[in-house]
Amino acid sequence: MATRLLIVSHEAPGERMSGPAIRYWQLAQALAAGADAVVTLAAPRSPQLSPSGFHLAGFDRDTGAGLEGLLAEADALLVSGYLLRHYPALARAPQPCVVDLYDPFVLENLEIHANRPLPDQAAQHRVDLAVQVGLLRRGDFFVCASEPQRDFWLGMLAGAGRLNPYTFAADPALRALIDVVPFGVPDEPPAPGPAALKGVVSGIAPADQVVYWGGGLWDWFDPLTALRAVAALAARRPNLRLVFAGVRHPNPAVPPMRRVAETLALSDSLGLTGKHVFFGEWVPYAQRARYLQDADVALSLHLDHVETRFAFRTRLLDYLWTARPMVLTAGDTLAAEFAAQGLARLVPPGNMAAVAAAIEAWLDTPAAELEALRQKARVAAEARAWSRVVAPLAAFLRGPRLAPDRAAPASAPRLSLGLVGKAWQVLRARGPAAVLRDVRLYLRR
Repeated sequence: MATRLLIVSHEAPGERMSGPAIRYWQLAQALAAGADAVVTLAAPRSPQLSPSGFHLAGFDRDTGAGLEGLLAEADALLVSGYLLRHYPALARAPQPCVVDLYDPFVLENLEIHANRPLPDQAAQHRVDLAVQVGLLRRGDFFVCASEPQRDFWLGMLAGAGRLNPYTFAADPALRALIDVVPFGVPDEPPAPGPAALKGVVSGIAPADQVVYWGGGLWDWFDPLTALRAVAALAARRPNLRLVFAGVRHPNPAVPPMRRVAETLALSDSLGLTGKHVFFGEWVPYAQRARYLQDADVALSLHLDHVETRFAFRTRLLDYLWTARPMVLTAGDTLAAEFAAQGLARLVPPGNMAAVAAAIEAWLDTPAAELEALRQKARVAAEARAWSRVVAPLAAFLRGPRLAPDRAAPASAPRLSLGLVGKAWQVLRARGPAAVLRDVRLYLRR
């Protein structure tokens, strides 16, 4: 009998979607098609899209009304982020629970709240950490986006008492506890379509050269260096255009980030807005390929921050899918991989001259070399198709079960929040290996 999976998303899928809504929409679609699963995607508000192959249900964002009825019809559930805290029915549910850890929000929030008074930051961090520990204790199977992320989460799971003789005996490699299910790309290559930028947007001519920033302006990104690089190039490349795909987040619950105001102000002060730099509304998800195919270079820059080491830049998957040459800040998993494949040029954090040089190098690359790059990108994209990357999750759903230590709660070790906090400090200072060593000593004692 097919497993009935309930995926709960804190963002509603719609015409315009950010990363979480995209991920759960695509996971639902891929699992329904290839995992012999009956999938329901639950999201706040009334559904705005018509799904293919799975069910889409709404629930009340404020109260969670509607979730308990959906839980009653599920054999397993998938959750992430603050969902267990906001909707206690999910935390109490007896079904096996998959926890999606692709977004290390504890690290992101360090940057988001960095300009608040330190006591306020510390208070918020305690809440974030408690939420994270709740997820680590509740899950029966965990998924994350990359192998470096898996190392990070193994350390956190060790601190939460989930690396123990029960989970080790079930699978010494611990893949039965946590495995990698990254963001993917559509199984089919993007179809050609009419121009979306060149000759369409006022101020961008058909012959202009477009650098495209395909995503939001979050506080851990570095659009300011991008603006300075374009200002430096504009004198000798008057047809250069930088386009930011979206300024206002499609989820109204997400407050504006300070990076947005800083970017708009710097663009104005440099005299770039409306001449060399253009700000768009959030691009409709179904139309994103048209915008990217109009781009000569795809750009993503970030700051030197602990979030970077464990980030998985989902916008880069769209760059790969549409075979755009990339300029990326070094330091994260995908940037290193794409550079090794010859698909991206890497730049140091905050280095305006390096960004300008990398952009110009791609703009001056001969057409034959760019076509060879596109062929390599298409091969790389096939390996990252959603139908492929969901394999570990599909395997779990063929026989969903409680984790071995959760099935024997009286005997499994449980660590206090104080010890979890100490483990977090060790993790930040000395890395996952040090946490694992300390936990082994604790278990021996």
